[in-house]
Amino acid sequence: MQTHRSIRGFSISLSFGLLLALLGILWLAGGASRADVLGQVIVRSVAWGLLVAAILFGERPSFGQARPVWIIALAALALALIQLLPLPPEIWTALPGRGPLFEASAASGQMQTWRPWSIVPSATVNSASSLVVPLTALMLMASLRETEGPMVPGALLTVVAASAMVGLVQFSGSTLNNPFINDTTGQVSGSFANRNHFALFIALGCLLAPVWVFTGARRPGWRGPIGLGLTILFFLTILASGSRAGLGLGVLALLLGLLLVRQPISRILSRYPRWVFPALVAGLVAGVVLFVLLSVAADRAVSINRLFELEQGQDMRSRGLPTVLEMIQVYFPMGSGIGGFDPIFRMHEPYGLLKPTYFNHAHNDILEVVLDAGLPGLVLLAAAIGWWGWASITAWRTGETETRFPSSVRGCCFW
Repeated sequence: MQTHRSIRGFSISLSFGLLLALLGILWLAGGASRADVLGQVIVRSVAWGLLVAAILFGERPSFGQARPVWIIALAALALALIQLLPLPPEIWTALPGRGPLFEASAASGQMQTWRPWSIVPSATVNSASSLVVPLTALMLMASLRETEGPMVPGALLTVVAASAMVGLVQFSGSTLNNPFINDTTGQVSGSFANRNHFALFIALGCLLAPVWVFTGARRPGWRGPIGLGLTILFFLTILASGSRAGLGLGVLALLLGLLLVRQPISRILSRYPRWVFPALVAGLVAGVVLFVLLSVAADRAVSINRLFELEQGQDMRSRGLPTVLEMIQVYFPMGSGIGGFDPIFRMHEPYGLLKPTYFNHAHNDILEVVLDAGLPGLVLLAAAIGWWGWASITAWRTGETETRFPSSVRGCCFW
């Protein structure tokens, strides 16, 4: 069914409209980091509704080159569901790390019943249900028409800019608490619960802005000054967020953004002397450096200030690393269960690490994947990274990202 809506000669498909709705709800309530936050219910409910609407009334999805993304996504979902399958006691106790738990429950007189692979099945259920959001986004992206692909960077850039505005309001000292997420009062985190997640999202804006400027047009026109202004604004917002990881990602995004648009810029400047392009790049870099120095002089570059500070959270990450490595040895190669890091860490937490707050993640994605999902998760992660690298190199060599967004690239935008 080809469903679309026309507005003064401009038509969009139902899938693109649903995608915009998903982006809007993600901006409003999608930045939570805990399973018990209201935003999780809202986002997942809306995602399910949009997915059903897309299946019943939307365009037929074109899997095409995005098939590897679907395989990876469905494999991740299958792994989480497999960890929820009940196992008989003799098999469950043979899994690494389950023996002491079985002995403790037997000593307490509990009846030994079938148990799932995951030690904390409720956390694994939550992880599996969270995948409806990227799967819905992937479904909608695969259903877009070819003419709508170039509009995706602009839509994403709008969401990034809206989140940056929220962050700037917070940076001004105004109290702006989102009831849908577990944000921290006084922290510059935009529409996210964590400033590192916020800074990563804004860094994506630094990457998207130059791509948006040259998408679908031979000359940037009015998009040029807007894209430049947004790029500078995004980088300054990262400085204000206080995220050290975001600072490094922001610099990387600026460099990659210039590389992505090097060919259209070179084509536009082909009639000018060769020194013009390096001069423009140097001017852009000098402008960014100038704004950074002004932020530092005004004591507004929180991210840079935190580079020279050691906080309790950062110290806890290094102190907890040996315990995380020991836990991996206990549960490898089957893993302890996807999403269950927090309660599993409390089982192994030494007295020397006890404190009023809790260690909710390993703060190392690779280690946490290996701990939770074991060898299967590590293999899946390696396959995903390997495919992503291969597809990126292929797209870079063929230059297909210069003119349009093929299904493989569109499918990866949200994954």
